[in-house]
Amino acid sequence: MIGLLARWWIRDHKNYKQEQVRSGYGTLCGAVGIVLNLLLFAGKYVAGVLTGSVAITADSFNNLSDAASSVLMLLGFRWAAKQADADHPYGHGRIEYVTGMVISFLIMLMGVELLKTSVDKILHPQPVTFSWLTAGILAASVVIKCYMAVYNRGIGKKIESSAMLATATDSLSDAIATTVVFISTVVSYVTHWPLDGWCGALVALLILYAGFSSVKDTLGELLGKSPDPELIRQIKEVVLSHDAVVGIHDLLLHDYGPGRRMISLHAEVPGDGNIFELHDAIDHIEMEIMERFHCETTIHMDPVEVNNQKVDAAKKKLISCLKNVDETVSIHDFRMVVGPTHTNYIFDLEMPVESKKSESQLRREVESMVAQEFENTFAVFKIDRIRF
Repeated sequence: MIGLLARWWIRDHKNYKQEQVRSGYGTLCGAVGIVLNLLLFAGKYVAGVLTGSVAITADSFNNLSDAASSVLMLLGFRWAAKQADADHPYGHGRIEYVTGMVISFLIMLMGVELLKTSVDKILHPQPVTFSWLTAGILAASVVIKCYMAVYNRGIGKKIESSAMLATATDSLSDAIATTVVFISTVVSYVTHWPLDGWCGALVALLILYAGFSSVKDTLGELLGKSPDPELIRQIKEVVLSHDAVVGIHDLLLHDYGPGRRMISLHAEVPGDGNIFELHDAIDHIEMEIMERFHCETTIHMDPVEVNNQKVDAAKKKLISCLKNVDETVSIHDFRMVVGPTHTNYIFDLEMPVESKKSESQLRREVESMVAQEFENTFAVFKIDRIRF
């Protein structure tokens, strides 16, 4: 159904990276979610009243909260699509992350309320009735929620929406929760065991877990989690595929919301190359990255010596010796300055963020190694914490 509606309402609906297409999918999925969740609320509420089941009634109000979440998702996409302004020069894309966080907290709130109601039902059990109408409503609810989980997750991945992925997680937990409620209703009716409250509590715990998982994922987006390693590998591959570039370092990816990523990096170029030709090559690389990954890119050129055998030999030996100090480190921007009394090795030392060593400890070890392995030579270097 979503695919058919998308073909009707969203122009160029397969161009998922385009801002208008993303906003269109967010609006469409939000509107469909509102309608489906309101229908589920009405059906389950009737079923809960007919059976006297607190689990079914609580599950119906969970669907009502899902309708509110769909409203938030729809509004979030609308707000996120606003153009950049003087106060927000990089746009409003991160509103989607905030919306996803609010939806996650709403999920957890419903879990808490359902848990309170279920505990009361455990302490004060009441008989539960059964009808085929109730069974049909619950079965239809499971099917609809599974469908909502599938389309929200599928489209959420394609348009990179944390709010939609949070909604998918919630829909899947709802499907599991309704299945548990259905089983408990049947078992309670057949055996007369007071399972309603216990199953309601289990449903509440499932909802709380789903909400916590969504909060964790969305919080990572807001705080700035590490980008996809495959994306970083592909970006490096594009840059290094150009003959003008001999090395790359200090690659940073800045996330201002889905579809609003910016890249900055340093590209090492031959120091004896033509500056105009090198600059033209860098411009082409920036445009290629924009076309392939839809990321604005700024590349800083770092000239390095490429035809000096003495410098190359010193660099290779230094790299080999550094591996004996710490296998995780690397260097870039290496220069060798020869003076009348000593030689300076000038370079940037890359140290992974997850390294257990302190920067001061690593500095002492590298300086000591250079003093021992290289005669009349000093290490002059800056430590960079690399993220990927």
